[in-house]
Amino acid sequence: MDDSIVPLGNRLCGVITPPCSKSYAQRALAAALLASGCTTLRGIELCRDTRSAIAAIEHLGAKVEIADENTLIIEGGLNPQTNLLNVGESGLSARLFTPIAALSDRAITIDGEGTLLHRPMAMMVEPLKELGVEVRDGGGRLPIEVRGPIRGGKVRVDGSMSSQFVTGLLIALPVSQRDTTIEVDGAVSIPYIDMTLETLERFGVEVMYNEGDYTQFYIEGGQQYKAVDYTIESDWSAAASIMVAAAIAGEVTVKNISTLSRQADTAICRALERAGASLIIEENSITVAHRALEAFEFDATHCPDLFPALVALAAAAEGVSSIVGIRRLRGKESDRGETLRAEYAKLGIEIELDYDDDVMRVVGGMPSCAKVDSHDDHRIAMSLAITALRIDGELEIRGRECVAKSYPSFFEDLESLKVKSRE
Repeated sequence: MDDSIVPLGNRLCGVITPPCSKSYAQRALAAALLASGCTTLRGIELCRDTRSAIAAIEHLGAKVEIADENTLIIEGGLNPQTNLLNVGESGLSARLFTPIAALSDRAITIDGEGTLLHRPMAMMVEPLKELGVEVRDGGGRLPIEVRGPIRGGKVRVDGSMSSQFVTGLLIALPVSQRDTTIEVDGAVSIPYIDMTLETLERFGVEVMYNEGDYTQFYIEGGQQYKAVDYTIESDWSAAASIMVAAAIAGEVTVKNISTLSRQADTAICRALERAGASLIIEENSITVAHRALEAFEFDATHCPDLFPALVALAAAAEGVSSIVGIRRLRGKESDRGETLRAEYAKLGIEIELDYDDDVMRVVGGMPSCAKVDSHDDHRIAMSLAITALRIDGELEIRGRECVAKSYPSFFEDLESLKVKSRE
């Protein structure tokens, strides 16, 4: 892409620190609920999903004190205060706190809002029943009512759609009375399972498994979570959007991120390199700069949240890019494959979805101005905003406020990076 294609007012330059990882934050909040004593979580930023997790642990018995705008002090202790948990639109919170709620012998209904009500939850029902939980579900969707206590034993879980329920079981079962063996069929999003195992280790809980093999986990019952002082690292999913924006339209240094992170979306670095962007990787920061971008091939099966950012990158690249893993997109906030195809078509960018080969093909080209729709999907809104950097004019994104789910300051941060043209 020629530098002159990016309108001067949309050139980017500067330094940004992304918000904390909501994936790590929600796992840490769940562990803090189950820990004895007071856990201090630092670096917290209160996006909607993190607020949903905080509300969930409070309803389940934790006492949460906001020490300052980025620090929480959590006094743990599972002691449900209500029969209803509303987890907002957070898919992770739904699948994480359902097994945790099932530790109690009290009937608790897990419910949600908006797009979450259409997302699949059926993978939880039979495994929970096998573990001794009484379950009433809404036909494979929320709301789901559970009554425990969950017991250990042997259980088989379908991990082919999401790893989030596996995470919920891994966090809940160490405090059950009996030992448990979890057998997982078709595990996906394996880096997210690594994040869960790392969080458990940090809180003093042990799970046994064969390294490199995520098909079986052995969990000793009767373990105790220990309170910790823990600083949450920045979110690679949020960083990925800014990094792609820089690759398209300028040069940006993203602070407080490390390629050593277990977060799945560190994979964005490989995609950017394949597309021809410039990357300078340092210990706790990465600088991304625009170069002429070329079509690339990338497998996003284990990092499906990257798809919207990858589409923005592919749309700015010369040629046809191929991104594998589109079957993972149907159970997200929207049907992301179809949503990306439809909304980018409005901009004149062609996307082909090949479900037989599990691949998306994106034809790079110049976008045109149009009215587009986020479909209340935060990552779609960010993807469209990144592509808008290549348009001379305003791109109207309906429902753009949905970025509050994961990155409330996204539009402000993007605007702050724009190079102001001289009078």
